[in-house]
Amino acid sequence: MKRLLLFSLLFTCLQPAFSGNENLPVGARSAAIGNASVCLVDVWSVYHNQANLAYHKNISAAVYYENKFLVKEMSLQAVAFVLPTKKAGVFGVSYSRFGYSLYNESKYNLSYGKSFGPNFSAGVGMNYLSAYVAENYGRKGSFTVELGVRAILLKKLVVGFHAYNLTRAKMANYNNERIPTILRLGLQYNFSEKVFLSAEAEKDIDHKPIFKMGMEYRPAKLFYLRAGISTNPFISSFGIGFNISEKFNIDLASTVHPVLGLSPMAALSYNFK
Repeated sequence: MKRLLLFSLLFTCLQPAFSGNENLPVGARSAAIGNASVCLVDVWSVYHNQANLAYHKNISAAVYYENKFLVKEMSLQAVAFVLPTKKAGVFGVSYSRFGYSLYNESKYNLSYGKSFGPNFSAGVGMNYLSAYVAENYGRKGSFTVELGVRAILLKKLVVGFHAYNLTRAKMANYNNERIPTILRLGLQYNFSEKVFLSAEAEKDIDHKPIFKMGMEYRPAKLFYLRAGISTNPFISSFGIGFNISEKFNIDLASTVHPVLGLSPMAALSYNFK
């Protein structure tokens, strides 16, 4: 019954054919704090806010898998690579895929972030999005651009802003099928090196706003605890992280939908020190 409900929701939302391609959140650390991650600095900044890349110090590679609502046909996979340079800024590339053989969405991304002094950075991402529907629909693709900024307002307070698809790019001409335009504004307060609290508002210009909040706590040098919530609909999240070494990190998380249930996920990242 749950699988039938999921597919009914999926194909109702995606009709006539290509109205998907929302900016799906990626990264187990981000998911664990309710995806209140517009200020979060890690390898998955290539998805959440390219301005945060400016503060990523190591060459890094990462992989991610999410089993959405425990239905393999709604799985999300992603890979990312980040390359800092001494003077030119930080570059990133990523790829993600959602769905299965009869319906899937892909995102190819090239990102760049650069700091302008110790307290401000900006970034940009360029994407090629494609969606495939079996039978007579086939595949469609389109290009989008995303922009982000990050600023340290006070010693412990950070603000971030991200805009996805400001150009209102189309996926198909039929029925004016446009890719969502999404704006995000968030704050992160760092109580110490062990604890931070983040809060964020997200607005798809065609839908109601979403409010998010999350916290990360590091009780030991190699271990993290995380929790978060988001609204519209109300979703709770939790997760843990392990620094296996200075180079290798594992993040595990799950979100809980009140009707559709669990969506477990995992991410592995490697830093080339």
